[in-house]
Amino acid sequence: MDYWQGRCPLTGITDQALLRASHIIPWSECESDAERLDVHNGLLLSALWDAAFDRALVTFDEAGRPEFSPALGEAARVELRWRSTIPLTDAHQHRLALHRAKARSSFYLDKESPKSLET
Repeated sequence: MDYWQGRCPLTGITDQALLRASHIIPWSECESDAERLDVHNGLLLSALWDAAFDRALVTFDEAGRPEFSPALGEAARVELRWRSTIPLTDAHQHRLALHRAKARSSFYLDKESPKSLET
């Protein structure tokens, strides 16, 4: 929470009840407790963004902009509003590259290019 200043970097939401520590590399796939607890293996996201990220319906590009799965409906895309990109360190980038590859392989089976939605 402290690293992200207690707010979702996408939405600005600060209500703790609506925030989730979203792990880039899932706990079950981490090699150690240190990796599980590494601040660079996490994003502080609102509950809706966390659900989409956890299910690979959204990932983030190198600039911290969301990339949405074609499986995500238009109404859901509209509700996943965001105000700014996520500030990412090199350590976040390394882990997100793995998340992107996994997400893209699951939602770009027809090899179409990623689509981003900006507000």
